Amino acid sequence: MLKNKINLKIITQQKVVFENDIDAFYTTAQDGRIGILPNHTPLVCALDIGVTKVVAKDAEPVFITTIGGILQFKDNRAVILTDLAELGDDIDETRAHAAYERAKAKLAAHTEKTEILRAQFALAKAIARITAAKRGH
Repeated sequence: MLKNKINLKIITQQKVVFENDIDAFYTTAQDGRIGILPNHTPLVCALDIGVTKVVAKDAEPVFITTIGGILQFKDNRAVILTDLAELGDDIDETRAHAAYERAKAKLAAHTEKTEILRAQFALAKAIARITAAKRGH
């Protein structure tokens, strides 16, 4: 018998950020955006920095930053293990915009490869946080 819901759990080292039965979710794999519906083929993939959109029929979508990690899906159970995850409602948008501006300035000011990579990571993280805070609009 097929289930019509997915049990999604998003976990960091510190806590479970999200756990609920949902209808679908969309996240950012290293190969691009992917969507998972109930009864999807089993999957394990690496995640990139991005926003995970969680959809439940009787609720507004939930937007969560996911900063890298791994997605495992099997038998309508999905687990995202990530270094950092934040609910969009918990993000201070003003601070996220300030981090975005700092990252852009660092990126423009540095020519050393490691500093450029750090600035690019900070910029991608800030963009994901701003997007989640705006609830994907």
